[in-house]
Amino acid sequence: MKFIPILKPFIVLLITFGLTIYFVLLFEPTNLSSTKKTEVMARSFILWLHGLGDSGPANEPIKTLFTSPQFKNTKWSFPSAPSNPVTCNYGAIMPSWFDIHEIPVSPSSPNDQSGLLKAVKNVHAMIDKEIDAGTNPNNVFICGFSQGGALTLASVLLYPKTLGGGAVFSGWVPFNSSILEQTTPEAKKTPILWSHGMADKTVLFEAGQAGPPFLERAGMTCEFKAYPGLAHSINNEELKNLESWIKTRVQSNS
Repeated sequence: MKFIPILKPFIVLLITFGLTIYFVLLFEPTNLSSTKKTEVMARSFILWLHGLGDSGPANEPIKTLFTSPQFKNTKWSFPSAPSNPVTCNYGAIMPSWFDIHEIPVSPSSPNDQSGLLKAVKNVHAMIDKEIDAGTNPNNVFICGFSQGGALTLASVLLYPKTLGGGAVFSGWVPFNSSILEQTTPEAKKTPILWSHGMADKTVLFEAGQAGPPFLERAGMTCEFKAYPGLAHSINNEELKNLESWIKTRVQSNS
């Protein structure tokens, strides 16, 4: 009986120590695992370029569809085009990246190459700013619809570095083949995803179809997807495919 008062504190201490070790072992691996995931989660940048007459903010709901963990550290940008007179709309002033001479756009439609190159310069400035902030160029993705898709194509081809990818939706080739003389070997490594509705009466399906062969002749990789019954618009199926396409290309931080 004399030893009980001495044993009680020792037993309490032993139990307390045991519980402490238990909780450390129970929660420590989880915390380490969580930290590790944060360290390897890639930082990426997606730049979305809207179509003629549209605006950047109107397209922001697109990002809500990208729910995969790979997009946890993704920075999105939805810039708006400046207001310019547009020839195909009788000179009306509206948000436009460059001039469009005729609607519907066909493979033989005339191009506003000078206006296009000015817009490309502005897109490149946005890309440079993000890369300077620490984003790996391989995790930079440029996407665009219609006129924005045409600008996406030109921006990728004329950027001096290899990017994660360029995605063209209902777009066309907005320049002459001579522009390829300015394309670097690094730019030609950037993969292209091209999606186009087969019922498109604004940018004809034929204009979209002309894109992949043009790029392949330049030595680039282009994945083309045709959507039967889809007019001049973008649907959820296209965007979910875009999510999967980008997800497989986002590189982890070292």
